[in-house]
Parts: sequence; structure tokens; C-alpha cells
Amino acid sequence: MRTNWLLLTLLGLCCVPGLAWADEAKQPNIILIMCDDMGFSDVGAYGGEIETPNIDRLANEGMRFRTFYNNAKCEHTRASLLTGHWWHHVGASANVVYSAPTFGEMMRDVAGYRTLMVGKWHAGQTPYKRGFDRYYGLTDGCCNFWNPGHAREDEPEPAKKKVRRWAIDDQEFLPYTPEDKDFYTTDAFTDYAVEYLETYKEETKPFLLYVAYTAPHYPMHASEEDIAKYRGKYGEIGWDKLREQRFAQQQKLGVLPPNATLSPRDPGLPGWDEIPEADRDWWDLRMATYAAMIDRMDRNIGRILKKLDDVGKADNTVIFFLSDNGACEDSSDRSTVKRSMPWEVTSYLTQGRNWANASNTPYRKYKTTDYEGGTRTPMIAWAPGRIQPGSFTDQAGHLVDFLPTMLDLAGADIEHDLPGVSLVDALQGKASPRPGPIYWQFGKAQAIRDGDWKLVKYGKTNWELYDLASDPTELNDLAATQPKKVEQLNAQWQAWWKDKGK
Repeated sequence: MRTNWLLLTLLGLCCVPGLAWADEAKQPNIILIMCDDMGFSDVGAYGGEIETPNIDRLANEGMRFRTFYNNAKCEHTRASLLTGHWWHHVGASANVVYSAPTFGEMMRDVAGYRTLMVGKWHAGQTPYKRGFDRYYGLTDGCCNFWNPGHAREDEPEPAKKKVRRWAIDDQEFLPYTPEDKDFYTTDAFTDYAVEYLETYKEETKPFLLYVAYTAPHYPMHASEEDIAKYRGKYGEIGWDKLREQRFAQQQKLGVLPPNATLSPRDPGLPGWDEIPEADRDWWDLRMATYAAMIDRMDRNIGRILKKLDDVGKADNTVIFFLSDNGACEDSSDRSTVKRSMPWEVTSYLTQGRNWANASNTPYRKYKTTDYEGGTRTPMIAWAPGRIQPGSFTDQAGHLVDFLPTMLDLAGADIEHDLPGVSLVDALQGKASPRPGPIYWQFGKAQAIRDGDWKLVKYGKTNWELYDLASDPTELNDLAATQPKKVEQLNAQWQAWWKDKGK
């Protein structure tokens, strides 16, 4: 039997001997880490030059998904992630009360887990009221990283869109003004995550820890020291060469289908060589800050991994890492003091469309669209002794798969009405066919993927049809030559949209 397993391992067809998830007496701990507005190619494991050794470690010791999908927008992603349902069946907004149980409720009340959360919630109520035993974080969408509240003594008023609600367990704050002048949201979220791991280290029940970072969502905020690490690097290369460089690295790593091609620079965007020399330093600052935010998030993930080792829980823990949507094309500057630096509370820069196009390499478009650049996310799964190190899967996954996966890992019954599938088979290197298409809708964006066919549109334009098996980056629209396929997929999408899940 062992000889057969070794042979299969050499062939790359299975993971490790004796692998068993749901039937194990000891349920695994689960850590779900999600970052915010980060593109497909930003981390090293998916082709980026940003230093992300801890995320890369998870990838090298675990499994990378080549095809995993989000909902292209913050609150809509969270609705499907947390409930396991299509967002329009449960609601999605900064004030929504989800009409289905969250994975916090299901994993605590059905599977018997200790449920913990830090970071961005972006819904109504609070995590504490929706199944999480402990919570610290931002219940809204985005905030000033240095100070999410009002001015502290001897400091200017922080730049913001509006005052954001925070919560600590059952307490809510509006505003939340931290006393510590060295406060930084990414660090603060991790402080609480590490504290929770320490607090409950002696418990025999398993834990579920959901870490929802706001990095690298705007505003672009990072320390002067962190930014200095990347300063000048992006101005030297520019976004066109950066895309080419990342694409070449993606091909080398094997994170793309072998026939993937690099999409052209987004129409309407200038080439780097068209940017005046006087403006290049400012563009460099934006991308250097964005990189610094991801770098610091990675170091904080390293803190969580270290604490997991320190408390002796690593060997029985499954970790997932992904982004909530593609990089954001917002190119505004909402700083309250002109030319404020990103280490100042008066700064409020965004990454900008030009760099976001590079972040989403090799795919087209951005957050809020249902093209691959908006919806495809890096997704990594890590579980020592259970997932084959350095493995890849072409399983097409979606956010709705997380709840059935968690229940499966815990050995609990999977709700029959959930549209997703457990990814446990995929984690073991087995095929796990989807029960139906993947659907999207946000604002003006609509799409459906059924098998390798994808129908997508934005606004009042016509449907576009792509065969993702032969055209992963959506460059060859087949709608005119495949009208019956367009009609079929459109009918499926319309029926799904009319079904409100009641």
C-alpha cells in the first residue's frame, strides 16, 4: 500500500499517506486570511516582486489554486464568503443583516468550534452578534490606517471619507480613536489575532480564526521606513515592463494555464514612456506604498504563523489565504493636505488605475467588473502533512465553497441548499466537479461561467463570450460566432438573477 502511495506521489496524483479530514477524531483548526483589493500577481507566489516570504511559504508548503473566484467587490465577497450563498440571496451592503447563518454561527453552533475574528466585517450588526465569540476590528469598509477616528492631541484631523464604525466584542465605537500614536490597522488586527491564539491555547476544542486585513485597500498608508524599501524601483521599471516581468515569472512558477497570454495594457491608459519625467516620482511613490502595505501584511502573517508554532497548534491547522477582489482602478487623491506623504494621517492616496492594471497581470480590468481581473484571486491552502507541498490545482473554486469546505473539514453535515462544493477533494489532488455554473453580478457588471465557457458584460454593452480553456485572459470574443451559446448562458444567468433564494 505504501509503495502504491509513493508511486502516486511521484506522479503528482495524491498528497500524503493516511490523509483523512472529516473522519478524523481530532477536528482541524482553521485560519482564513483575506486581504483587501489586492491583485492576482502581487504576492511572490503568484509572480510578484513584492517581498512576501510568509505567504510564499504557505504556497510552497501547500497548494496554489490557478482558478479561484471572488465577487469583485468588498461587501459582496463577504456576503458569499460568510454565508456560503450567492450574495443576492442573503444581501450585501455596509448595513445588511444576512438572511442566512454565517460560518461563525455554523462552525460554533453545529461543529463546536471556538470562533474568532479580527479585521474588516463590512456588514450590519457585528461579528459578535453573528457567531463569533471574540472580535476586534472595522465593521465598515475602509478607514485611515494611522487613525480611523478623530484627531488626537497635537495631531491634525485624519483624512477620511467618513467616520467608520469599529467594534471590540460586544462594544461598538463611532468614532474609534486609538490612543497609541503608533497605531496601524494591520498591526492592530494581528495583535488581537495573536492574543486570541495565546488566550485559547489550552482549549481542547478546535478554533476558527478569520483574519480580514484591510491592506492594501486605499488609503495608501505605510511607514516611511517600509516605503523606502521599494522607493525608486517602480519608477525605474514602469508599469509596462512590470506587467511583462510579472507575466514571465507567473509562467515560470506555473500559476497560469500554459496557454495564457498577457492581455494588452488597458485601452486609454498611457504607456510609462508617455509619463513626463516630472510626474514619475509621484507615481513611483504610489506603487512603492502599495508594495509596502503588502510587505507589512506579510510580516504580520508571519507573526500569526510563529504564534501558531509557539502554542503547538500548527500541525493540526488548515490555513487559507486569498484576496477579496482584484486591484482597484480608483485613481483619486483625497488627501486633506496637498502632497501629504503616506506616513501622515492627512494623506489619502489610491493605487491608481495604471498600477492596478499591473497588479491584475495577466488579466483584464479591475475590481467592480466581472472580467477575470476583477474576480480572479490568488488562493492558497496550507495544511502540514495533509496537502502535498508545492502542489497546484485547476479546480475552479469560488467563495461559496468555503462554508461547505469548513463543515467538511469539521466532519459536520453540509447544508443541502448551499450552492458551493467542498474543496477537500481538491486539496487531496482529486477532481471535484461543480454542481452548476458560477454567477456574478455587481452594479453594471454581470457574468456566468459554466465549464470553460464564460459570458460577461459591463453596462449597456453586448454580452461577450469567452472559451477560458483556450483563452484564459478573455481576448477573443466568440459571441458573434456562437449565438446559441450566448443565448443559453444568458437564459441561465437571467433565471439565477430572478431567483432570490426565498
